[in-house]
Amino acid sequence: MERLAIIIVLSYLVGSIPTSIIYSKFFRGIDIRRHGSGNAGGTNVFRVLGWKPGVAVIIFDMLKGFIAVAIIARLYYDPVLPGGELLIQEFTLIQIIAGASAILGHIWTVFAGFNGGKGIATAAGMLFGIAPIEFTVSVGVFLIVLLLSRFVSLGSISAAVAFPVTLMFRWNIFNVEIQDYSTLIYFSIAISLLLIYTHRSNIKRLLQGTENKLSALSLKSKKRKENPEGNPAR
Repeated sequence: MERLAIIIVLSYLVGSIPTSIIYSKFFRGIDIRRHGSGNAGGTNVFRVLGWKPGVAVIIFDMLKGFIAVAIIARLYYDPVLPGGELLIQEFTLIQIIAGASAILGHIWTVFAGFNGGKGIATAAGMLFGIAPIEFTVSVGVFLIVLLLSRFVSLGSISAAVAFPVTLMFRWNIFNVEIQDYSTLIYFSIAISLLLIYTHRSNIKRLLQGTENKLSALSLKSKKRKENPEGNPAR
């Protein structure tokens, strides 16, 4: 039980690292939460600071989820330590607990007043560590929806839904053996609902037709006009 508690706490703390806030303050001298959508996530960094900082932040946020499931989760097992049965036998479930803790840390970070990002990138890193095929399909769905609609939020929501759908198709239609499927499918549905919930404001704006589109033209004009502090761009 102690190991599980350590995994939860460590994963939460890793997930809580406020990447976008650190980057915006250290490199640009601003608080990203006071610009753009006000969200402390990679998408807002992408919109406000440009694609290079946005990609850097998103990659690091993905690493938080991946580290939780690929490294921290393994603290639950110690092949050298003899004796006793483990409280939880399914390693996938341990990974899910670790990854979910990292996502919660990203959304409600202890280092920034429990006000973080929406958790998509951290969830992506976690899912890549657990189910790389389903993750790859979800990335493909994200890119297709993004290219067609120019809405990052719609692409993220679509990708979240695509993960459990892909799992169900592979298991039920293509009869592919998936380790701990019953555990993974319930979790993937739950995490999809959580990510949809964190995008509730975006969904409202999409329905109202007021959601911001991401386009090369808008990024160029934004960079040309002013930087995030309102001064002429350098």
